[in-house]
Amino acid sequence: MTVRFKIALVIFITGAFTALGVVLTVLFAFQRFEHESNYYRASAFLGRVVQQHGDLLALHERHPQEFVEFLRSLVLLEPDTQLYLLGRDGTVLAASGQVRLPAGFKVALEPVMQAIGDEPMPYVMGDDPERMDADAVIAARPLRRAVIRNDEAVAGYLYLVLHKATLPEGRFAALRSSFALPALGFIIAFVTLTTALAAWIIGVVTRPLRQLSQAVASVTREGLDGGAPDKGAFRWPQQHTRDEFGQLSQGFRSMLDTLRRQWEALRRVDHFRREGVSNLSHDLRSPLTATATCLETLDARLAADPARADDRQLLEVALRNTRNAARLLQSLGDLALLDEPQFALRREQLDVGELLGDIALRFAPRAQALGVSLAAEAATGPPARASLDIELFERAVANLVDNALKFCPAGARIALRAQCVGDQVRVSVSDTGAGIAAADLPHLFDRFYQSRKSVAPASGEGGKGLGLAIVKRIAELHGGSVTVRSTPGQGTTVNLALPAA
Repeated sequence: MTVRFKIALVIFITGAFTALGVVLTVLFAFQRFEHESNYYRASAFLGRVVQQHGDLLALHERHPQEFVEFLRSLVLLEPDTQLYLLGRDGTVLAASGQVRLPAGFKVALEPVMQAIGDEPMPYVMGDDPERMDADAVIAARPLRRAVIRNDEAVAGYLYLVLHKATLPEGRFAALRSSFALPALGFIIAFVTLTTALAAWIIGVVTRPLRQLSQAVASVTREGLDGGAPDKGAFRWPQQHTRDEFGQLSQGFRSMLDTLRRQWEALRRVDHFRREGVSNLSHDLRSPLTATATCLETLDARLAADPARADDRQLLEVALRNTRNAARLLQSLGDLALLDEPQFALRREQLDVGELLGDIALRFAPRAQALGVSLAAEAATGPPARASLDIELFERAVANLVDNALKFCPAGARIALRAQCVGDQVRVSVSDTGAGIAAADLPHLFDRFYQSRKSVAPASGEGGKGLGLAIVKRIAELHGGSVTVRSTPGQGTTVNLALPAA
């Protein structure tokens, strides 16, 4: 549900409830006004009857039938009104209606007391004996006999009931013309006004947000190099507005400009770094190779002279460090090449299991010399086929096998496996060596990171923390990932997950 739809829905519901509330309020006010006007009119009518006709109770006692006709004559012009003569206890003594009431029928006296009380009432709802409900406006007046007894101030009541009238066709038409049609017109006008207001508010509120969303989406899609809001197919929010959207737009533009400048600076620095590392690696590789060759020649000459054994030991240290420096420069150059944005893989579809067998054969002599068992295990299930850059993938697996050989003691075992699982090819290199501490696992693939417990001395043949970084970069270039599991004292397993062909 979009913000635009939410705002429109809220405004529409608010307008509908407001219109409904207005209509209900008008209806309630109209009904209350009708009740009050009827009540005061009925009270005034009863006051005139009681004033003009003396002892109504005595008249009823002398001529009961004629008294009923008298009551009917009083309400002859009011068909929705019934007049009753009540006793002191609320018993109906006479009625103007045609409905025959049971003997001793009584009405509730509490509304009667409210109607005759000194405190003025807006209107009083009481019993309607003819229709047997309490939803009728009533009026009442106390009656006294001509000779007042000391113990009886009120001898009875004149009780008037105003029925809820069912409007005849003429009055219904009058009500419709005077109330229903204006109310309907008001509702239509109100809904039209709120709809227009909603459309205006939605446009004002959501248009800048939509434009900002398009700008963010363009930058996300095209990056900081492209996606310039000023050149897109959308309009950028106006900068000169002083509201919150204008300030947000200005802040976003400033932030984007700052990010672009910083990105350009970082890109230039990164390009300079990669180019510098690549050039340095290339320029130093030849002199280091020449130096290593000279040292190897000198070592061969000193080997024939037992008196120069001490000099030969120093020469071996120099030769070992020269080779380490050459390997480090080669790794730096490889990483710089792999980090190039325009670097492209030369993919070929092949059976990964067969490639692992070739790598195992390549490292077999070294493993045998170290007393380590190295084997490529056959895959179970379908062939593990993938689209790979063969040279890079061999480099990644070779780095893993090389690391395993460096830290596996004699008698350890290294296994290479490739298996097709769903839409992935999972390649694993596992060993039964010393394992890796849990604190080192999160940092194994960081560049130049080395476990403090496995670092070789400066004169040793250990790596410099770039081999696993190269493995991770090669896996990412193939659209895969690399993970590692290790238990100290039991061994290590490195898993490469690659898309299957």
